[in-house]
Amino acid sequence: MIQHMLIGCLLLAGGLVSVKEPVVSEKPDRIISIMAERFTFTPSQIRIKQGALVELVIQSEDTDHGFRLDAANVNATVPPQGKGRLRVRFRAKKKGRYPFECSRPCGAGHNLMRGEVIVE
Repeated sequence: MIQHMLIGCLLLAGGLVSVKEPVVSEKPDRIISIMAERFTFTPSQIRIKQGALVELVIQSEDTDHGFRLDAANVNATVPPQGKGRLRVRFRAKKKGRYPFECSRPCGAGHNLMRGEVIVE
């Protein structure tokens, strides 16, 4: 199985900071599975605690999709069903609501494929 690991960088003005490469000794505080499917992310609302190291594991039930979370400087491709997963790690530095969306056109309902990370 092909796994995609996103390598991110610091977003200076944002409330989320993506982690360059996961450190084997540092386990995430929380791992959250997200299913991407025309035209939804499930779950579409994710609540996490401020300061937590979070890993999102995103996989598709159909075609390839995009996953954009601007606050963590993330814009990557979720591979099609059966071709792997996208893993994204970030630390929730600042309380707030951070939207995410599909960044690859995937059909008539593409504009509805959105969600949000809520840092409490």
